[in-house]
Amino acid sequence: MNEDALSRLREVVIERLREVIDPETNADVIRMRLIKDLEVHPEGLVQYTFQPSSPLCPIAVFLATQIKQAIAEVPGVTAQEIKVEGYIAEEQLTELINKEA
Repeated sequence: MNEDALSRLREVVIERLREVIDPETNADVIRMRLIKDLEVHPEGLVQYTFQPSSPLCPIAVFLATQIKQAIAEVPGVTAQEIKVEGYIAEEQLTELINKEA
């Protein structure tokens, strides 16, 4: 994948993430800055950090699942590596969200 295609894929991923809405705030996960360190690699791997809005966010698992599903639906994305931080159960959620098919 050349640089232009990689850049376009990254933009499509970001646009798709703008469609993932936090039901508590009615704002998208990009506007809320819940996604950090987004990297898209030539082989289609997308790596990012998900940081819930609070350490005790009651919908962190729901949002993580919605984010992962949204990115998986983008043509050209072949895999995801997700890190969760700033959440009381970040290690468990990181493990869970990376195991899900």
